[in-house]
Amino acid sequence: AYRRTFSVPSSWEGQSVYVNFDGVDSFFYIWVNGHYVGFSKNSRNRASFDISPYLKQGENTLAVEVYRNNDGSFLESQDMFRLPGIFRSVSLTAKPKVQIHDLQVTPDLDATYQHATLNIKTDLRSYSSKLKQLKGLSLRYSLYSLPLYLDEGAKRVAEVQSEALTLKNDGAPQMLTTSMAVESPNLWSAEAPYRYILVGELLDKKGNVLETVSTYTGIRKVELKEMTAEKDEFGLAGRYFLINGKPAKLKGVNRHETHPATGHALTHEMMEKEVMLMKRANINHVRNSHYPTDPYFYYLCDKYGIYLEDEANIESHEYYYGKESLSHVKEFDIQTTNRMLEMVYSDFNHPSIVIWSLGNEAGPGDNFKRSYAAAKAVDTSRPIQYERNNDIVDIGSNQYPSIPWVQEAVKGKYKIKYPFHISEYAHSMGNAVGGLQDYWTAIESTNHFCGGAIWDWVDQSMYNYLPNGKRYLAYGGDFGDTPNDGMFVMNGILFADRTPKPQYFEVDKVYQNVDFSLSEDKKTLTLFNKNYYTDLSPEKYSLRLSLLVNGVETAVSFPTFKTIAPRSRASVDAQELQTLLASKPSDAQDEVFIKAELRLNQDMPWAQTGFIVAREQFLYSSPAERQTIASLAKGDALSVKENKQTGLTQVSGKGFTLAFDNKQGTIHSLKYGSKTIIAEGNGPKLDAFRAAADNDNWAYDAWGKNGLYNLKHKAISNVSYKRADGAQVFFYLVESQAPYAGKIGRHKEWPSQSSGRYFIEDDKNKPMGADDFKFTTAQSWIVYPDGSIELQANIVSSDPKLPLARLGYELVLPKEYGNLSYYGRGPENNYSDRKTSQFIGQYTSTVKDMFVNFPKPQTMGNREDVRWIALYGNDGEGVLFQAGDKMSTSALPWSAKDLLLAPHPHELPEAGDTHLHLDASVNGLGGNSCGQGGPLKHCRSFGEATFSYLIRPFAKAQSADKNALNIPLVRLSSTVPPIISRDNKGEVVMKAAPGDVLMYRIGKKGKAQTYTAPFVMCDAAEITVWSLREPKIQVTQMFNKITTVPLEVIYASSQESGGGDAKHLVDGRPESIWHTMYSVTVAQYPHWIDFDAAEVRSIKGFTFLPRTDASTNGDIKTYSISVSLDGKKWEEIHQGEFTADKSLKRVTFAKPIKARYVRFTALSSHNGADYAAGAEFSLIAD
Repeated sequence: AYRRTFSVPSSWEGQSVYVNFDGVDSFFYIWVNGHYVGFSKNSRNRASFDISPYLKQGENTLAVEVYRNNDGSFLESQDMFRLPGIFRSVSLTAKPKVQIHDLQVTPDLDATYQHATLNIKTDLRSYSSKLKQLKGLSLRYSLYSLPLYLDEGAKRVAEVQSEALTLKNDGAPQMLTTSMAVESPNLWSAEAPYRYILVGELLDKKGNVLETVSTYTGIRKVELKEMTAEKDEFGLAGRYFLINGKPAKLKGVNRHETHPATGHALTHEMMEKEVMLMKRANINHVRNSHYPTDPYFYYLCDKYGIYLEDEANIESHEYYYGKESLSHVKEFDIQTTNRMLEMVYSDFNHPSIVIWSLGNEAGPGDNFKRSYAAAKAVDTSRPIQYERNNDIVDIGSNQYPSIPWVQEAVKGKYKIKYPFHISEYAHSMGNAVGGLQDYWTAIESTNHFCGGAIWDWVDQSMYNYLPNGKRYLAYGGDFGDTPNDGMFVMNGILFADRTPKPQYFEVDKVYQNVDFSLSEDKKTLTLFNKNYYTDLSPEKYSLRLSLLVNGVETAVSFPTFKTIAPRSRASVDAQELQTLLASKPSDAQDEVFIKAELRLNQDMPWAQTGFIVAREQFLYSSPAERQTIASLAKGDALSVKENKQTGLTQVSGKGFTLAFDNKQGTIHSLKYGSKTIIAEGNGPKLDAFRAAADNDNWAYDAWGKNGLYNLKHKAISNVSYKRADGAQVFFYLVESQAPYAGKIGRHKEWPSQSSGRYFIEDDKNKPMGADDFKFTTAQSWIVYPDGSIELQANIVSSDPKLPLARLGYELVLPKEYGNLSYYGRGPENNYSDRKTSQFIGQYTSTVKDMFVNFPKPQTMGNREDVRWIALYGNDGEGVLFQAGDKMSTSALPWSAKDLLLAPHPHELPEAGDTHLHLDASVNGLGGNSCGQGGPLKHCRSFGEATFSYLIRPFAKAQSADKNALNIPLVRLSSTVPPIISRDNKGEVVMKAAPGDVLMYRIGKKGKAQTYTAPFVMCDAAEITVWSLREPKIQVTQMFNKITTVPLEVIYASSQESGGGDAKHLVDGRPESIWHTMYSVTVAQYPHWIDFDAAEVRSIKGFTFLPRTDASTNGDIKTYSISVSLDGKKWEEIHQGEFTADKSLKRVTFAKPIKARYVRFTALSSHNGADYAAGAEFSLIAD
């Protein structure tokens, strides 16, 4: 309950006084001076009440009673904290009894887009009781232009006055339509948001002004227009989304109103900061999700240029899209329409609004058809969108489509409604936004898609406090709130306090409006102006080119360029580019990059002169040659002593001591001089695990089942010998396997998928055996006389299709080496599918600063394409790790388990020694926390790799430039030990170093043969392989007999392209699923998949594994099996019903059947929805 006193100015006497509530959640009554006035239950639209009859002279009392919930709350089921109360401004306004009640301004442009007409619709009303009617009234409109981004300096450019009119004194609306011509107007767009002020004056018959009103407006035209291929930039005919006659791209985010300190109440300063951050990141579009926003935000978007999709305050997604949806319910029909109309009337004049939206995730019923019709009756100048249910609106949209689907859909040939707008994508939950560049490479390849809005802008976390008073960012459940959304409201590209997450910088780069390209001969740099309305001129921008040699900037140039028109290209002055390149040192061992930056030449409201608006980096030259490590790492003879009892081999030389663990096949300890680099037992060990990111929900279950968090390492053979150059080789064939199958899951007290509370446990009832998942690694450690240590590793796994968290080595370094420098991508942490914004260079930081303060700790700190990384103490001494080619690295004072098990940063254990990861690959991030799917295949980490790195002592040289470390890259040896792998079809592959001649034999007494190509072997066998170059290293592996029937998916009646492909049923990956289509439309039962066994087989049954994650969507209840010999004539042989659980279903037919083709048909689901899904399908051979 709220109560306050107020008084009104004496000048308001005789006028209608209104109290206006811009936002009250969710229902309220008001009283003035004890008199009941009314109520409102739309929490996100302005509610205005005429309180004139209840006012008195002097002090008045306003009382408001707010309720958390009401029947309208069923339509306000947005994913957010429920924070009832008054959260937006409350104001008093006064209007004369004879008044301009409403004013709607609709700009229009002629066919040339050079001449404008303002169509002005005025709602006049009179509440005067003196006369029955007023005669001789007129309206005068004056239009003033404003300078760009300013509110001052208005100049009158047009004026029009209406004919005299008569107005009845009955309070009924009387509509007056007027038009005003504007010649050669400055058009409004997000690139150049020129605004005008329209001033309306109501005049009596003597010309006296009765009332003056004004509104900002912008002259722009939004169209959905059929275009021929000849008129399209990409040569494609289609129906396109146009602004001012040009097909703009909406580079957007969804936005909730939220702040960790003030909840849903935002100050003007907070909103201004948000818009400035958007402009700095090249964001030009916001979807108001999922309700109209604060009036001040519209003003900012008008002023600074943000395209808005304004969305009605409707979301009832817990009722989903079936017959239960509230969109069918008669009692919600009027509310559905009224919420839409309240928004349209209230926000009509804002030029920033280019799309209306009926709501979000609220079903397909007729209530929305009526809402659409009502809105169209008010405004036909903007298209209307409603996610997914595209048949009833003007443009197509969906949420969280996969990248492969978008890559095909943008071609304009899908049976969807074009133009298309992705209303939500790139779910930014935790460490996320993988694949953004892939989305936009597709979106910008045609005009069939007008853009999309990332989910979402800012985390909705709230400040909470520990007993000691320490503040932290909390999420659902941290306040004892039940039910809650857990971390599922933590989806911003900004943290709640407006600090950018790492993905913010990727958005900035991908959304930039300038592209750079370097010619194949690397002599010409071309700029492409991706803008549609504004030039790139030297007056506004400067171009900075720099040369980076081995990651350090060595030369800078500022080439001139001519003005580049929108959607046009131009090359920079070739001579200036050549002058820059001529400064490159001639050392053939250098790696050289060119970096191009387009910078502001003048201050803008959101950034100062020198701000980088677009950038790119190009590889100019790779090292032509490198010195070999063998030629550099010379020294005295090494001492080697093996201790059979301890299983350790001691190696010592001048300035270092080293021990190998012969039982695990790795370094046991290392000292350079008196400094302990690797303490006993902390040496490099194969690792394939990480603290699950929120987007890893598609994969981490398999990581747990295969025990990747608890790999134990056993050397099953080893050999050592001295090379002619004095180096000592220690070869180990190592098996890495967990002792038990395991589980990664959510605590029972916190079962939600997004609760943030994990557990890891071994299943002692499932010990891992010879047929279970494991790695086999052939690894050669080469110790050089100067103390350099080289690893050459050939890694395979028993399941090469299993997506891993990473594949590489983890070691632990003493925390005294808390400083680091590296040569790779930075400065922000990056992953294989989120790295285009992070350029290759030398960067210096600390292990402590590698931590990213995600409210739920998870994988973080990774750096891609790393050439070397050095960790050192405050004295500048430590250790250097150089990749044979490139590697992924991360360094944190916590283990992956520490990060996974901590719900919040303050629950991490005390920071300890440094966990350093040196990886051949790290799994990308993808977007599977909601819909998109995991990372694309080329960005995934699998269980095979050839990997090498070098360990050397490091001493940081003193330099004026802290990043200018002179670390020459050396060439490692090519002594790659051989390895053997076999897939589930029996194909045997052997590999070693390129050019090596491999020999092998099958069985202990088999004949030696030369390996020339892969071959098929399904029987059990022992195979031994060796290289003629290093015959001392022989690798022997055992393989069991293969009994499965290989299958290929040849048809699917329905599938969700990308994340739900039917082929996932036979990929051997329980974490990947087939799912029927849901993103664009929902296909109805039955659903079927056709499989091809390649040849006629005798089949006695099948196995089916339901989806293994927590969701039950698509869990199949009844099914049938049909078979065919030719794929044309089908015979149904079995029907059945699955139990409602996640167990593997094993079904045996009444008798074996011969067939080549098998059809699995899903007939119904356990939850009654039309979805079908499954993880794995296989046939049981007779």
